[in-house]
Amino acid sequence: MKIIIVGNGMVSYKFCEKIRKKSNSNHIEITVYGEEHRPAYDRVHLSEYFSGKSADDLLLAPTGWYNEHHIKLVTGELVTEIDPTKKKITTHKGTSDSYDKLILATGSSPFIPPLHGIDKTGVFAYRTIEDLQQMEIYGKTAKKAVVIGGGLLGLEAAKALLDMGLETHIVEFADRLMPRQLDVRGAFILRNKLSALGLHIHTSKSTKEILGTDKIAGLAFADGSILDCDMLVISAGIRPRDELASKSGIQTGSRGGILVDNHLQTNFPDIYAIGEVALHNEMIYGLVAPGYEMAEVVASRLCGDYDKSFTGFDMSTKLKLIGVDVASFGDALDPEEECVPIVFENKAKGVYKRINVTRDGKYLKGGILVGEADSYNMLLQIAQNGLPLPEDPADLILGSRSAGQSSGQGVDSLPDTAQICSCEGISKGNICEAIAKDELTDLAGIKKATKACTGCGGCTPLVADLLKSVLESQGKVVKKTLCEHFAYTRQELYDLIKIQNIKSYSELLGRYGEGDGCEVCKPAVASLLASIWNEVILKQSTIQDTNDRFLANIQKGGSYSVVPRIPAGEITPDKLLVIAQVAKKYNLYTKITGGQRIDLFGAQLHELPAIWEELIAAGFESGHAYGKSLRTIKSCVGSTWCRFGVQDSVGFAIEIENRYKGLRAPHKLKGAVSGCIRECAEAQSKDFGIIATEKGWNLYVCGNGGARPQHAQLLIGDIDKDSCIRYLDRFLMYYIKTAEPLTRTATWLNKLEGGLPYLYDVVVNDVLGIGAELEVEMESLIANYECEWKHAVENESIRRRFKHFANSDEGDPFLQFEELRGQRIPTNWNVIV
Repeated sequence: MKIIIVGNGMVSYKFCEKIRKKSNSNHIEITVYGEEHRPAYDRVHLSEYFSGKSADDLLLAPTGWYNEHHIKLVTGELVTEIDPTKKKITTHKGTSDSYDKLILATGSSPFIPPLHGIDKTGVFAYRTIEDLQQMEIYGKTAKKAVVIGGGLLGLEAAKALLDMGLETHIVEFADRLMPRQLDVRGAFILRNKLSALGLHIHTSKSTKEILGTDKIAGLAFADGSILDCDMLVISAGIRPRDELASKSGIQTGSRGGILVDNHLQTNFPDIYAIGEVALHNEMIYGLVAPGYEMAEVVASRLCGDYDKSFTGFDMSTKLKLIGVDVASFGDALDPEEECVPIVFENKAKGVYKRINVTRDGKYLKGGILVGEADSYNMLLQIAQNGLPLPEDPADLILGSRSAGQSSGQGVDSLPDTAQICSCEGISKGNICEAIAKDELTDLAGIKKATKACTGCGGCTPLVADLLKSVLESQGKVVKKTLCEHFAYTRQELYDLIKIQNIKSYSELLGRYGEGDGCEVCKPAVASLLASIWNEVILKQSTIQDTNDRFLANIQKGGSYSVVPRIPAGEITPDKLLVIAQVAKKYNLYTKITGGQRIDLFGAQLHELPAIWEELIAAGFESGHAYGKSLRTIKSCVGSTWCRFGVQDSVGFAIEIENRYKGLRAPHKLKGAVSGCIRECAEAQSKDFGIIATEKGWNLYVCGNGGARPQHAQLLIGDIDKDSCIRYLDRFLMYYIKTAEPLTRTATWLNKLEGGLPYLYDVVVNDVLGIGAELEVEMESLIANYECEWKHAVENESIRRRFKHFANSDEGDPFLQFEELRGQRIPTNWNVIV
């Protein structure tokens, strides 16, 4: 049998891989024709080209792979004619070739709207590596870029432009971003999060014309408005590349796509279509996973397995768009009359979760997750496999609100037929069998044996849970490594950094890791380095979050907040006057926080050093409102003023805050000191809280406010001040040394084997014999403290980072404000009633 494949994209490559796996004999001859001059590459992660990956890094396999598998790869040659009667194809170079079976995997091309001026210089599609290379070259001369299209591809294109350092705007015809995946409320949360990252978003906009003479100068919209720009990227959808089939007599749909049946056959039985060009039941699938399933069906059929068929594919997807988790699964947009929606929304944190439950409350139909999508894989499995829901379905997105209970839904509850990896069609049974049969102990082994996690990577958390479950059932020790780039747990990396005196991510990666790192290990290692050495966080600028990079929280509209530390809320009139003068001079929105500090909003990036220079001169320090570090120690007035106070809570709060200021940890830390049991400082809702008694102080630990509030628990009572500080030192250092990245103290304690009694034994009874060591380590961190903003304003090379433009000291001309209650707020302010 001679097979010709027209097209050399991801689905074409997957077909080659699958058919060679099913039949590696020479009786199947395979030739692939691709019009691009390189082998198949990963279009799913195309935007990573702007994050440092080369074109070769994106290749799915080198040319040598095709040779090794006896596949003839012809690149740079476009098939222009098909003769279905003679079973021959012809290329643009005049090459003729015959086939027994023909696979059309021609994919799709970007939809280019018929706009006047579309041919101007500076207008690009976003589809191929060549497109990206041209964008990269042109982008060096541009300042302001626009993406037409607010769907999945449009947001990926916007990320690419942000990575190029351009001011980036998104124009979307619909009334919201990602209209096929998100409802109005989910899209609202996504829009706010993307706006906070510096993206300018314009919805309900119909582009009428591209302005300019030879080069693009802007866009004109149907509503009469104009948006100036000097670069445009079109990412408004795709169109199946069916022109070759259409002119060859192969049936196509009225709106495009090659018509196929459940076996992916066209109206010519020896011609198949797979991937984005195939029109199955009036549906074009624009994701890679359905294309892989089509490749599996056709490969099986050509190797004699006629039982497989393609009956449709779930379009659920989970993505990290520009650092924001977004997921949509099942019947995500079901109208309320067809389901019972359960919604959790936290606008302050940018989290939106919605699940749709059947009206009888028994099954999950679908859902939407924005800002926090860790539960996506499990929710998808529950919906796909019709698993029964917990008594309160809201537990699926909120977690069980009863101590010691879970939602009852876990990887063990899934049937063996549950499809864990949709890209490769790998079931739970396949993975468990491979783990047991090949004695696999890590994700790398599972990837090699099953190909799970090698596509989009979205199934990785669920596969990791499966591995843990199987190994535990075998009585084996489960080693939780940080990620695929480090074969060590967080605790092991902590010890390696400490013992080997490692001071940078690159040094740790070079000595104990592999590859280039990822979004999991980079911030985790940055947190470890900061927690262990307590050096100025700017030394980790290449791997830290935006807030740490600029020592400020980025706010709506692209401005920043300034938050000086005010220990225990006590401030002199002189210092208060300086804050007022700074706020007035820079026209900053001013607010007293619930944590006894004063927030100043609306600062532009280039203003931050000057503002902090004035504040530091008056004796203020960085408030670390931007970091995973100690935020505030809240206090009541205590015995100084209150008739109920029994101890000086203000004085103790100042001492505690000054002791731990700048302390970096796996997550932010908040504390409080109350002067009596009336608890006006709300100490029991903090990571650690101290409450005065007639005999001394009670120390509470591991409380959290926020979306899942949890009261702190009494660790020890009626102790003197020195003992309280000693136990706090031990508690905080033990948490820093053992907690997983981004784990609050409450969650850490909930997962700590032995719970509070064990923590008491470690901290108070010193059963591990490490109490003195923890105290010494804390003293070392305290001694190493340096105000980060003081360091930044006095270091000229660091100070130069705080600019909107590399070659200008000007501010951001696109920041816009309006007045609210006599103060300045961003124009994209949203008032929620």
